[in-house]
Amino acid sequence: MPKKPNLADALNDASKKPNRSQVSKKIEPIENSDNDINEKIPPSRRGKKAITVHFDPAACKQLKQLSMDEETSIQALMTEALNDLFEKYGKNPIA
Repeated sequence: MPKKPNLADALNDASKKPNRSQVSKKIEPIENSDNDINEKIPPSRRGKKAITVHFDPAACKQLKQLSMDEETSIQALMTEALNDLFEKYGKNPIA
């Protein structure tokens, strides 16, 4: 029966830094500029912030069905809902 490997030895070996001769390629730093980031963001989402909420699955299904029935996007329905909410509380409809 072969001997089981020692977990502590394996962890110690894994945590050791490799010698420079073992590293085949130099890792270049990633440059993050605002222009690079903006190019990856679709124009429709630039300057926007995501709002995440959690609802019952039945509410999600109903919203999707309403979107199909009205032949519009969930984004458009949520924009309408937020603007209605803002107006209800005396705020400007800016969504």
